[in-house]
Amino acid sequence: MSKTTCTYWNPLDSEQQHHWSWLEGLEDQVDQVILSHDNATGEFTRLTRFHPGSDTRAFGATVHDHPEEILIVSGRLWDAAFSMWLETGHYASRPPGEVHGPFHTDVGCLVLDVAFPQRL
Repeated sequence: MSKTTCTYWNPLDSEQQHHWSWLEGLEDQVDQVILSHDNATGEFTRLTRFHPGSDTRAFGATVHDHPEEILIVSGRLWDAAFSMWLETGHYASRPPGEVHGPFHTDVGCLVLDVAFPQRL
């Protein structure tokens, strides 16, 4: 199997809001829309939207046993693990085991996230 495909659409259009879902425990702060996924491998591409004032400090830092890539599409996000603001255009290719977060934002942030769960 391979990742799902679709024709052009705009997940940021207000008429597409029904495709977005809140991240568990972060309702009214952080939501996501899955753009494509592979059920066999778990690989996915998504947009994650941190609304202004979002704060994940209660959840602590995050670490995955697989690589992932992120691109800050808009806004800015504080990454406590790196003590830096990630701003529009920042990109990272994170290796398995890299600690990141917790995160917070004052103005909001949109992140493109690609995860590769079976690539350990």
